[in-house]
Amino acid sequence: MMNNGDHESGIGDQDEQIKQMLREALPPLDANAEAGRDLWPAMLRRMDEQNERGAGSVPWFDWALAGGLVAFAAIAPRTIPVILYYL
Repeated sequence: MMNNGDHESGIGDQDEQIKQMLREALPPLDANAEAGRDLWPAMLRRMDEQNERGAGSVPWFDWALAGGLVAFAAIAPRTIPVILYYL
């Protein structure tokens, strides 16, 4: 039977083993570490490309969904308040 001292030392050993395994698994972090390159210019280029495409870049299924919603509202006009509530 273990007394409290043995039990606590066992937990401490496990904690130390876990800490050691984490140190081995994870690389050390450098306080002055920077990204390999600046991602912001690439993000701005991508946003400009999307703006140049305009409304023609909307996928066909978005238009089909909008058309189905309009057709459903025309068939069952009582659903218009429900549809507007969920938008």
